[in-house]
Amino acid sequence: MKNLTNISVIKELSEKYGFTFAKGLGQNFIINPSVCPKIAEYGLAQSGYGIIEIGTGFGTLSAELAKRAEKVAAIEIDPRLIPVLDETMSEFDNFTVINKDIMKIDLNELIKNEFDGLKTAVCANLPYYITSPVIMLLLENELPVEAITVMVQKEAAQRLCAEMGTRDCGAITAAVNYYGKAQTLFQVSRGSFMPSPKVDSAVIQIKPDYEYRKKIKDKALYFKIIKGAFAQRRKTLANSLSSALSISKEDIYTILGESGLDKNARCEQLDMEHWTKLTNNFYDLPQIYQKS
Repeated sequence: MKNLTNISVIKELSEKYGFTFAKGLGQNFIINPSVCPKIAEYGLAQSGYGIIEIGTGFGTLSAELAKRAEKVAAIEIDPRLIPVLDETMSEFDNFTVINKDIMKIDLNELIKNEFDGLKTAVCANLPYYITSPVIMLLLENELPVEAITVMVQKEAAQRLCAEMGTRDCGAITAAVNYYGKAQTLFQVSRGSFMPSPKVDSAVIQIKPDYEYRKKIKDKALYFKIIKGAFAQRRKTLANSLSSALSISKEDIYTILGESGLDKNARCEQLDMEHWTKLTNNFYDLPQIYQKS
């Protein structure tokens, strides 16, 4: 098998197949040989597991996943990479590539068709431009996966894995915490890629957890609240929620008090227990929150 982290091999394959890096697709190939084996190991690529990969490049991570997992189904939007993968992944009969847009695939159907009888996990080196949409797609579908292990921009990793109730948290943090627990696994320097991006990266892992999905009475209301709160995070929670929910500030103060919060509280001060109480207290007071 070719050494796909070798710059000379990448250039050779690029010339052979007429491939050029598409900036619009966020294509940065991993050239640090230690990175992909670590992602595969952390990402549960092992016997008894089917792995969904998102974005393949020339197959550097794909090969490490296929060496370890029972089966790998890779989703790659760029049709120019398919003939390259036919060569680089030819020795793996447990690898299949699906030339489609990840945002337009029924992932539950894919898991059912490709991984019947197997546990499932997701591993990917995500393009920076589509990080949040892909992660939210995976979470909102509530897929039967053991873990989502992805490489993202370092700044995005800090936001996704931030502790609730700190300045680093945002709406995406609150969204992730509704579905599971996120942690940063390791950092990856910008020099580990070709072409080299302008920022460093980090590999994170999200493991599904049902704690807050069970506690929060109305999912849609929870997401409406966090979206409204963080859209105007410089304002007090009372101001931002009054505007977002079209509810008087006096009624908001009542809810905040019921939730154990000061009327001048700001969204970055709330942990998940606070958001849970806040959502449920809105839900339990129909004279304030009109249920649709």
